[in-house]
Amino acid sequence: MRLSAPRIKPLSDDEIDDEGKKLLEPMAARGEVFNIFRTMVNHPDLMRRWVVFANHVLGKSTLSVRDREIVILRIGYLCQSGYEWGQHVLIARRAGISDDEIRAIQEGPATKNLGSHERLLLTATDELHTDAFVSDETWAGLKKSYSDQQMMDLVFAVGQYNLVSMALNSFGVQADAGLPGFDV
Repeated sequence: MRLSAPRIKPLSDDEIDDEGKKLLEPMAARGEVFNIFRTMVNHPDLMRRWVVFANHVLGKSTLSVRDREIVILRIGYLCQSGYEWGQHVLIARRAGISDDEIRAIQEGPATKNLGSHERLLLTATDELHTDAFVSDETWAGLKKSYSDQQMMDLVFAVGQYNLVSMALNSFGVQADAGLPGFDV
């Protein structure tokens, strides 16, 4: 975590109003309500609208889970968002991405430990992070196997998790118990 304490306090169960409890019901039904959501519920109107978009990117995207997690891990790492990184290391592992592959994602597009498609995903993520633009060469490489919808979902996945990383870092959202750090 970039900050050792939250700037925006995650709300405890007894601090959450009825509107907030309704927003958190789906998370609570799946088990633990993570600190990101306990923080976001400080602004219910924003949270309600953001969750719709976030749910598309995380659950309804045309990208494979593997490809989605590769770009999310890369942008989380580039933004040095320990919270985002840790949450998605766990998701990536459940999706079958090995710790060796996760370390390769940290290395970036020059890694020799991922295939050419995965390295293109890392390149696109790096380009979007540094220049807000996917180069013609990277675009053409990805279009060999990606539809227009997948290209759109790729750009929006990187953008969504860049935004989330900025929020997590700036708000000081602290790691939930059991999250791995950058030293996978």
